[in-house]
Amino acid sequence: MGMDETNQDTAKLRKRTVCVVGHKNPDTDSICSAIAYSYLKNQLGEPYNYVAARAGLVSAETQFVLEHFHAKAPVLLENIGTRVKDMEIRKVEGVRSNISLKRAWTLMQEQNIFTLPITNSKNKLKGLITINDIAKSYMEEYESSIVSTAKTPYRNILETLEAEMIVGNPDGVFDKGKVVIAAANPDVMENYIEEHDMVILGNRYEGQLCAIEMQAGCIVVCLGAPVSRTIQSLARERGCTIIVTPLDTYAVARLINQSMPVDFFMRKEPNLLTFHLSDYTESIRDTMSKKRYRDFPILDKGGYYVGMISRRNLLGVRKRGLILVDHNEVSQAVDNVLDAEIMEIIDHHRLGSLETINPVYFRNQPVGCTSTIIYSMFRERCIEIPKDIAGLMCSAIISDTLIFRSPTCTPMDVEAAQALAAIAGIACEPFAKKMFAAGSDLSTKTPEEICYQDFKKFEFGDMNVGVGQITSMSAEELQDIKQRITPFVENLVTSKELDMVCFMLTNIMEEGTDLLCYGRNDVDIIEASFHEKLENGSVYLKSVVSRKKQLVPSLMTGISQVTGG
Repeated sequence: MGMDETNQDTAKLRKRTVCVVGHKNPDTDSICSAIAYSYLKNQLGEPYNYVAARAGLVSAETQFVLEHFHAKAPVLLENIGTRVKDMEIRKVEGVRSNISLKRAWTLMQEQNIFTLPITNSKNKLKGLITINDIAKSYMEEYESSIVSTAKTPYRNILETLEAEMIVGNPDGVFDKGKVVIAAANPDVMENYIEEHDMVILGNRYEGQLCAIEMQAGCIVVCLGAPVSRTIQSLARERGCTIIVTPLDTYAVARLINQSMPVDFFMRKEPNLLTFHLSDYTESIRDTMSKKRYRDFPILDKGGYYVGMISRRNLLGVRKRGLILVDHNEVSQAVDNVLDAEIMEIIDHHRLGSLETINPVYFRNQPVGCTSTIIYSMFRERCIEIPKDIAGLMCSAIISDTLIFRSPTCTPMDVEAAQALAAIAGIACEPFAKKMFAAGSDLSTKTPEEICYQDFKKFEFGDMNVGVGQITSMSAEELQDIKQRITPFVENLVTSKELDMVCFMLTNIMEEGTDLLCYGRNDVDIIEASFHEKLENGSVYLKSVVSRKKQLVPSLMTGISQVTGG
């Protein structure tokens, strides 16, 4: 790869990603329009990186189309809500658990932070230490053995006291005994110095000698006083560490507890509350509001520490960019669509319930397919259509218009499909037969998979109605599918909190639909809508093949008449 290509790829990664996505349970138009429109947008030199996405599984028909034109299925996007990775994460470096409280305090002051993450050598989070934890360690009353109980490394003591070790092992740990101040005569010292103690004293030879003879573990000589060779030699013999500090006795006594490792005071599992980069901000918002923590650590998918966030970061979270194709209703959109920044809508359906905070580019035309609109946009922008993209858009038009037999089909659809077929090198009629045959081969599908292959939800007044559709050129195949899915469709009314469910079994050749319908006032609504009688949950609707232009508008009228909505 050349330098120019590398620079282009790097620049692309820095761009904001905007997802182009169709409706849930996507059909061929929804998938192909997302691919085609994202390609068009990327050719226009805009400041974003447009990525085709899908809000559900790919149907058998669509899979046939993708494979025929060697196209990859768009990435699955089931939820567009903002995630932790979309927030501003503060890159606070982790520290080791053996650093001193004083060192931790200094790091916090230098970085102007209130929480310090404690990590191991592999960047796994071990704990957290906060300013409040450190303040508490100063204010709490501890026994004089707290320094050894905390297993304080000698290096912490040397750093905190600005000291030098003249006898002993700097890598050792003070883990036995208490801390005492030798302010009395040697004969009194003998009564309170015990084995392993750390003794803080001055330059008096007798006091140093007494402490060593009482088997002290360490003596801390203040004010930088020299230590005689005799004392040093005796200390080595007795295994006593000698530390010399320029500080006075008061300063040493005040600072010695600050040498303790943060490991002793930090918050550890199971008291750690962490979030992951992939967590949705909506799901962590309540948790953050209920906890009194100032900061929360973030982990990646491997469990490695990434950084910190606070409640304030939730306010400035950047919404994810989104372009909707082939729909404009909340009920049909990807989950949490209202939490995204909707930038454009390209559609050919009725205006739905979707509202946006800011004005958006909204292109809605009364044609049979969204890909027909996108074809027009290619021409308007004078962008050449590649063979594979042309094939995908042509397939979408054939699918949505039922090879030009649907009442939704317009002259624009026919013109676009023929032009795209010429670019793709296919003939519409023969290709349509193969495509529909692939889509109607549902022998290996479960009733649930068949039902949700092309299923949309609509709001009609106070009623929530689900409408699914299967198309085929074979009456026998449709009859078989009807027998298999009828029990599932009937149960959908109660299991999915829908007031009514309609399922269209559409015969392309006969240009008619066998409609399954169950739910509230189903008999009355079907009669008001189509002037036909629903018997045992089924009715045949001659010349009805379009969900968008025939079934849904009639249902709206019928429901309004029956419910008064």
